[in-house]
This record gives sequence, C-alpha cells and structure tokens, in this order.
Amino acid sequence: MTLAASHVTSPRVVSLITSATEILHALGGGDLQVARSHECDWPPGVLDLPQLTRPKFKVAGSSRDIDIAVKALVEQGLAVYEVDADRMKCVAPDVILTQDQCEVCAVSLADVQRAVATWTECRAEVISLRPHTMADIYADNQRIADALGRSDAGLALNASMRSRLVELGKRSIGLAKPRLAFVEWIDPPMSGGHWMPELIAMAGGVDLLGTSGTTSPWISVADVVAVDPDVILVAPCGYDLEKTRAEMAVLDGNPDWRALRAVREGRVFIADGNAYFNRPGPRLVDSAEIIFDVLHTRLAGYGHLGTSVVRHCIAD
Repeated sequence: MTLAASHVTSPRVVSLITSATEILHALGGGDLQVARSHECDWPPGVLDLPQLTRPKFKVAGSSRDIDIAVKALVEQGLAVYEVDADRMKCVAPDVILTQDQCEVCAVSLADVQRAVATWTECRAEVISLRPHTMADIYADNQRIADALGRSDAGLALNASMRSRLVELGKRSIGLAKPRLAFVEWIDPPMSGGHWMPELIAMAGGVDLLGTSGTTSPWISVADVVAVDPDVILVAPCGYDLEKTRAEMAVLDGNPDWRALRAVREGRVFIADGNAYFNRPGPRLVDSAEIIFDVLHTRLAGYGHLGTSVVRHCIAD
C-alpha cells in the first residue's frame, strides 16, 4: 500500500484532514489535490473537490450533545467517521494524507485502512500525521513536501513559519507575562495541550492548564477558579465565533465562572477555534498572533481583535 511519490511527476493527492489540506496548499501543491474530507474548508477552493468522508453522529446540537454522541460510538468500539471506499478508488490517489493522533477529531489512519482493505491494487502512499509539538508539525510539513517531490517547498514553509514566530517572540521580550487559561471545549470543559503551551509562551504568556507535548486535559470550572487566570481564551475545536458565542451560555450561567476575576474585569475572549489553534499547520502562526493580541491588548497587535477573536462580556 505504498508508492514512492517521487516516481510520480504530479501525484494525485487525497487529504482527509484539515491541517494536511492547509499544509498541502501552503507547499504550492493545491493543484495536486483530487478529493477532501467533509471538514476540509480552507482554502475555500477545496470545497469544490469530491468529499470522501462523513461523520457517523449528528453534528448539530450543543457541545455536550456532541460529546455524548462521540463517546457513545467510541465506547462501543465503533468508528466515529466513515470513508467512502468506492469513491476513494475512483479518484485513484497516489498519496493519501490522514492522521492517527485523535480518533474523535477527524478521520483516522484506521478509517483509511478499513476503506482500502479490499482494494488490493491500491498502491497509494499513506502518510499519517501525529503531531504533539511544533517540532512535530515542522517534521510533518517536510514529510508531505518530500512525498510530493517538493522538498525545497517544505524547507521554505518551515523557514517562514519559524521566522514569524521568532519575530513574535521578540515582541514579547520585556513585557509582563499574563497568566492564561485556554479552553478548547466548553461542555464538558477541556484545556489545550500539544503545541498550545508553546504558542502561549511565544506570545508572551503563561499557560496555566495545559502541558506541552501531551494530550489536551479535561478540566472543570473549579480548576479555572483555582488558578485564577489573568486572561481567559475560549476557542472550541471545530467551532467558529458564532457557535462559540452561543455555547458560552453554559459557562456564563455558572456562578463560580461569573465570580472569576478575569470574567468580572472583562478579560475573557472567544476565538474561531475551527480555523485556528486546533489545526496543526501553517495557521498556527496566526494562532500565536491571536494569543499575543489578547494578552497584550494595549499594544499595537496583529489586527485579530474584532475579527478572529472578540472580547466576551456576560449580558446583564
């Protein structure tokens, strides 16, 4: 089930994870993509490509409803997503991009393996991503570039991302380091692990609830109260600003949450967690800039306040 893509002049690529789709296009390989997952939505042109996956649960509903539905499938040993094996075969990929980091976040390596199990003539190279740190993300960028026969593009993309983050870090030198509570899921609450503590540190903050390179931890409002953050940033995985704003009622209705110093003093922000933070690809640099903007609101920032991230106030 492996083909050296370097032997294919213009490999046909199927990307079944949003971050890989963004990496592919950042490498200048967007013209190679022939199909996508149901979640791939950036850059917008990918929406015109055939969709090869679908969720096995009802996506509508609250964050609590979605959490219950997904956990029920996992507890029964069932896949959370389905890959259309027949349609996959029809697009005849040379390279398939997937992930084996989280079985509930996106189509996984196991889903892909099931889809091609009876496809005996499949010789596509399957590249499965499993990033936990920024170093892993740079390595994944290069793996994809190498598979496309575009190694130089991988080097250039990584150099660009590193350069922007270095400049971000320089802007943080000498500034106070606000203590940040990052919320990645609302009900039940979860904070951010993996690369998030790194991004927060680069933006000049202190992450109070996550640990670099480890999975995102489940937390409680009591945990947030215990650390008494200076700033709170809420950016649920898969939720845009509109959906996040609607879900904030769960937290806003909790008396302990309302009593938090950051809440009382208006230092709670909500951001587009679908586009940023939770996609381990090129836009993590933009994510770090968003964090800088919410940590250092009195400085000339990167222009994200009011667009990708907004201040959240509890309605009286």
